[in-house]
Amino acid sequence: MKSPATSPLNRRQFLRHSSAALLGGGAAASFLGGCGDSKTSDAGGGAGSAAAGPRFTISLAEWSLHNALKKGELDNLDFPKIAREMFGIGAVEWVNQFFGVEDPKLGLQPKDGAYIAEMLKRTNDLGVENVLIMCDRVGNLGDPNEDKRSNAVVGHFEWVRVAKALGCHSIRVNARSDDRLSPEEQRDLCVDGLSRLSEFATDHEMGVIVENHGGLSSNGSWLASVMKGVGMDNCGTLPDFGNFFVAKNRGDAEQFAKAKAPFEEDPAYRETPEGLEYDRYQGVTDLMPFAKGVSAKSHDFNDQGDEVHTDFVRMMKIVKDAGYSGHVGIEYEGGKLSESDGIQATKKLLEKAIAAVG
Repeated sequence: MKSPATSPLNRRQFLRHSSAALLGGGAAASFLGGCGDSKTSDAGGGAGSAAAGPRFTISLAEWSLHNALKKGELDNLDFPKIAREMFGIGAVEWVNQFFGVEDPKLGLQPKDGAYIAEMLKRTNDLGVENVLIMCDRVGNLGDPNEDKRSNAVVGHFEWVRVAKALGCHSIRVNARSDDRLSPEEQRDLCVDGLSRLSEFATDHEMGVIVENHGGLSSNGSWLASVMKGVGMDNCGTLPDFGNFFVAKNRGDAEQFAKAKAPFEEDPAYRETPEGLEYDRYQGVTDLMPFAKGVSAKSHDFNDQGDEVHTDFVRMMKIVKDAGYSGHVGIEYEGGKLSESDGIQATKKLLEKAIAAVG
């Protein structure tokens, strides 16, 4: 998914382009000339939290800037500054892919302690809250191979320690197994891996939260059954507004047919041009009783500023009615707007939706 923000730019050019677009020439010059100037940022806890009020605090998921980060136009260490001073958001959700090193046995592992200390210093200096770390490529916690499943559990241990050091409340993990197995078998394997990881996290007073993130985890009822199977207070969910495709259609008909085969006879799903989808409103409803965070996923917007795939007001009413209070993270993943414009559009819509539900 390409966007205007991902053209070949160095990091300074990216910051100049994005901040100029969002904040205007004067604010952009102030940001680039002295990024620590609080006049270009929100006062107190961040514009997101101020607008949201005491019940909900808007945070920013680092994945919203994944194109710029992958191209080297933005450095991971600059993320808190971007969140605070370009978007007025005082809480961040990190993605381990942008500060991890591959280990042949344990998967992606954190960079060294000095780097983590610098991350903490940057957020402390800016008054930005570290909310969670999204962990991918650390193995499958529901792998049917016992050794691989154990490696996946242990592979997450260092991320728990790093999240604790940063002051996060949780790491976000994936409930993945083997799609060739029955839903019940996959559930039992994921319950095992998640339980073992959550036991370790308990000793560090950390949460382990699972996002609906493809495969059976995008079936809200199935993931809720995994949570019930684990049955631990520190193991919960991160409901994502848009990740309810159990199989995505990426343009290859043969691959899509293979991916959807285990699910297509189930009336819980409907097929769309994008893939085979579990109802997103039902899915969020299923997952909210276990929620320790919420991810406001966005892709495309109409002329009125509404997300064309998801009714944000309806979603936020589900979130509120579940009794949830806490962070709601912006995660823009579209390709039509630049990443900076997409974040801004999502923030504006989310603020409107929060105000609408009261």
